[in-house]
Amino acid sequence: MGEVFETTDVEFAEHALSRTYGRMRLSVHGERCGMRLAVDRLTPAARLDHVSFAMAFDADAAPLNALIFGELTSGRVRHGSDHGDRCYGPGQPFLTAQPEHGYTVTVADAEAETVVIDSVLPSELAETPLGPSPRPVRFIGYEPVSPQAAAQWRATYAYVRDTVLTSPDAVSHPLVAASAARLLAATALAVFPNNALTDPTTADRHDASPPALRRAVAFIEENAHPDITVADIAAAAFVSIRAVQLAFRRHLDTTPTRYLRRVRLACAHQDLIAADPDSQTVTAVAYRWGFHSPSRFAAAYRRAYGVHPSHVLRTG
Repeated sequence: MGEVFETTDVEFAEHALSRTYGRMRLSVHGERCGMRLAVDRLTPAARLDHVSFAMAFDADAAPLNALIFGELTSGRVRHGSDHGDRCYGPGQPFLTAQPEHGYTVTVADAEAETVVIDSVLPSELAETPLGPSPRPVRFIGYEPVSPQAAAQWRATYAYVRDTVLTSPDAVSHPLVAASAARLLAATALAVFPNNALTDPTTADRHDASPPALRRAVAFIEENAHPDITVADIAAAAFVSIRAVQLAFRRHLDTTPTRYLRRVRLACAHQDLIAADPDSQTVTAVAYRWGFHSPSRFAAAYRRAYGVHPSHVLRTG
């Protein structure tokens, strides 16, 4: 568990919310004031919050320069911005506001799970860092594109919360935490409407060449242990993200992320062979190489090597 703020004082509630979600001014209706806010940070770019209010209030919030996705488990909330008012009840995932815009919020005895993501992170996953003025990702809608997309968001949130955040050993490993943060950002790109490109350009198709692929593969194999992104791989190959994705698909029938995972699995395999079973565990090796679910790591390992990783750890 990370930071926890719990209070029945309006001024402290305003201070805690302002510290967490950007400057905020509260106007509480009635005399009741009860708030509990739990903040669990994955990386500097992403965190999961759980907040509950035993009160009704209005608030004016300044821009946070981050993306706040939420879903109520009880109560009601209304957000207001330049794009009008939007009301939500339990079971409706939503984007609070554009990161550069302020907003208003009205809350009535609500409890919510929220994900706060640095606004740059989705762009790192979807766009090229090259060129004079790359277009950043901008979310152009506030609700999921479909009921299936909403279910995908809930499942991803629950997976990160229950698999990563509940394990201190997992979240303390930089590769595991960064991978979970990017999973949330990638899911947001798939779930909420945005302006990310979906098709490679003519230049991308031209650049998806064997030399670019070789540069990308060499970079991955030399940098499997640090936390690297698809944007880093594309930059090392001197092409756009779309081009490097197309190159892996065209020549290896895979993606850069899957190839990176395959290389890390091979590194984990070598660690298991060399490890002392009296002082090392399969889970520790999995976390070291960015696999945040030991059971999924074991399944992937067995598919690749035909045996359970614990067997290799015991026999070398």
